[in-house]
Amino acid sequence: MVVLREGMCPGLDEGLLRDLRAADVKTVEDLVSSDIEELAQKCSVSYKGLLAIRRVLLAQHTAFPVSGADLYEELLSSTAILSTGNPSLDKLLDSGLYTGEITELSGGPGSGKSQVCFGVAVHISYRLKQSVVYIDTTGGLAAGRLLQMLQAETSNTEEQMAALQRIHTFRLFDVYSLLDCLYSLRSGGLQQASVGGGSVKAVIVDSVSAVISPLLGGIQNEGMSLMIQVAGVLKTMAKDFNVAALVRVTQSLMCSALNARGISSVNPNPSQDTSSSYCFET
Repeated sequence: MVVLREGMCPGLDEGLLRDLRAADVKTVEDLVSSDIEELAQKCSVSYKGLLAIRRVLLAQHTAFPVSGADLYEELLSSTAILSTGNPSLDKLLDSGLYTGEITELSGGPGSGKSQVCFGVAVHISYRLKQSVVYIDTTGGLAAGRLLQMLQAETSNTEEQMAALQRIHTFRLFDVYSLLDCLYSLRSGGLQQASVGGGSVKAVIVDSVSAVISPLLGGIQNEGMSLMIQVAGVLKTMAKDFNVAALVRVTQSLMCSALNARGISSVNPNPSQDTSSSYCFET
């Protein structure tokens, strides 16, 4: 509850406050819910003056209703769908990566998860002309590989260099450095990373497994709590800055997370080699 104080609105001076407190009216809620005519008589003040104060306080402290249609229009205007550059992958993801959401990419070792991340970064930086933050925790990101992928898109050297400049890389090798980086990006680093006229539209973490897996298992719960913390800051960043977050994990990390919660992981199709498949969750 908001306590009435001098200067909150015109006419609400020290003398009127004293009279209102004497009438047991101490908060904005007390004032707006009172009978104004009766209160004006108790405080020996003008009815119209007290009514004007009530209207001003209502305008200042009342939450105005918003229709569902307006909220839906706001959602449509603030949400973007970023193509991954792979038509089959876009179809699987219902048109692409959605800003404001986290997309999880999982699979067995050697299934091409990092290549998907490279391709997404190159497509967004070159085709969409937007900046990308790429957090590499395995040391597998090479500028030469990105350049090769860009050379397949264009032979123009200036366009290749401009696209590379829009990919901002961070190399981190422990979960605490990862959290520090994410908090720094959330507190203003994303705006600083916007270059070449393109704002940051995607944050790629390749991979969470490399820094979380060593802390999972045993009798300690530290790994699970840190994983939840990483997910929380990524989700907040995605929503607050309207960016798409793509996170790479291994199937072993997903199994460890499930087992830590007492849930068994089951392959729904034992005949299929899951090491060569992708699992996307949004």
